Amino acid sequence: MFSRLAILLYAIVSYAVFTVSFLYALGFVGNYVVPKSIDQGTDVGSLTEAILVNLLLMSLFAIQHSVMARPAFKRWWTKVLPVACERSTYVLLSSLILLLLFWQWRPIPIPVWQTSGIVAWLLTGVHWLGWLIAFASTHMIDHFDLFGLRQAFSALRGTEPEDHSFKAPLLYKIVRHPIMLGFLLAFWATPEMTAGHLLFALANTAYILAALQFEERDLIAEFGETYRQYRRRVPMLVPRLFARTRTKDHDVARSIGVPR
Repeated sequence: MFSRLAILLYAIVSYAVFTVSFLYALGFVGNYVVPKSIDQGTDVGSLTEAILVNLLLMSLFAIQHSVMARPAFKRWWTKVLPVACERSTYVLLSSLILLLLFWQWRPIPIPVWQTSGIVAWLLTGVHWLGWLIAFASTHMIDHFDLFGLRQAFSALRGTEPEDHSFKAPLLYKIVRHPIMLGFLLAFWATPEMTAGHLLFALANTAYILAALQFEERDLIAEFGETYRQYRRRVPMLVPRLFARTRTKDHDVARSIGVPR
């Protein structure tokens, strides 16, 4: 029982760190409230140094986020720690690296574009819509499983986690990866784009597009023809707004849209 309680406490702490990193990300990307954001903070070093440091920080996140998500790594990793801790550990390390990125980020406040009036308001609205889509999409599947809490509660009860079935609810009927779509909207929709923000958006877009290829491959390996049919019906990131969506709530997988 003590070890089960320790697993649950670990999962709760990991989720709390994720919550802090996510809330800080809102202010970081949008230049709101937080003491250091994507465009605001102490300028340190040269332009070349800023670009290299920022790319290194984003690469560190991308490598950790993708390597630990692969099934082969997870099979090895769960020989080292309890299976119930695997997802929480992934969430914790991802969140800590994000906090490191926010702390060590070098702003590059060279203007790329600047808007005002209704255009600025529209871009700000799309920005917040992106965050809303990303967060809401986690609840359309299984938010607490996605962030490791459900596994910890199953371990506490001494039961195996439920077998997950793939469903295409709500936004998943029109796009396969709405969480990533939300992030892209949040990163690119800004009334004031700087060189540092552009670097952040470009690098993360490249990572998302690459990571989704691995994610799609893993989903096909796990669900076979069911996922292939879903992929033929539903676009990856850009919804077919004027096409009739015929995606059904098939029994498929739990975590479409997040590189795991």
